[in-house]
Amino acid sequence: MINQLVRPFSLLLLFLLSLSITTQAQTPAQSPAPSGPPNITRILEKAGQFTVFLRLMGTTQVDNQINNQLNNSNNGMTIFAPSDSAFSSLQAGTLNALSDEQKDELIQFHVVPTFLSISQFQTVSNPLRTQAGDSRNGQFPLNVTTSGNQVNISTGIVNTTVDNTIFTDNQIAVYQVDKVLLPLSIFGPQTPTPAPAPEATKKKKAAVADAPSSDDTDSSGGVGLAVNVMVVVMSIGIGMYAAFVL
Repeated sequence: MINQLVRPFSLLLLFLLSLSITTQAQTPAQSPAPSGPPNITRILEKAGQFTVFLRLMGTTQVDNQINNQLNNSNNGMTIFAPSDSAFSSLQAGTLNALSDEQKDELIQFHVVPTFLSISQFQTVSNPLRTQAGDSRNGQFPLNVTTSGNQVNISTGIVNTTVDNTIFTDNQIAVYQVDKVLLPLSIFGPQTPTPAPAPEATKKKKAAVADAPSSDDTDSSGGVGLAVNVMVVVMSIGIGMYAAFVL
């Protein structure tokens, strides 16, 4: 009787044990949290959709600069990362027309050398100073306004918004923007070269007009030589006449 009761119980235990083992095998292991200091390249690669921005950061070596700053400074950093679709909306040939220096300035214009959370955008002073240069001279203005939790960005040429928070850890904040931030110094209207003053132009024309030409010089030289010859001939003639008379 006891054996009859034990056998079903043993089978039940074996079934539950095998079910537990199968369930554990099917449960995926959790990936370990990333270790070490933040790395902008790994952050954007993991997020995806930022291949053009990553390529420009690599060719200008801004990615290495950012990582070095993060490792050697306590100021933190804020990066506005345009997606691939943002770059595709630019006119064809826009990036190829830029010099190496302009490409570097373009990428640095997307980097603010302080950490800014979404809530801190409500109290920042405009224009923001970016790593492209000082904004006070009007070359690299970056102005931020907020409406609730929405952050609006203006460069004087482009108006866009922060679409998404890609990464933040109180040291670096990376935000996705739906347009490339175009600075005035590169993409704004170029100042034409000033025309010379009218008075200076008149003086230059007068100086050119008064200057003797090579033809005039040759002509005056020839006339002077002919006159001298005639004077000599006349002098000789007069001398011979006087000697004959006397």
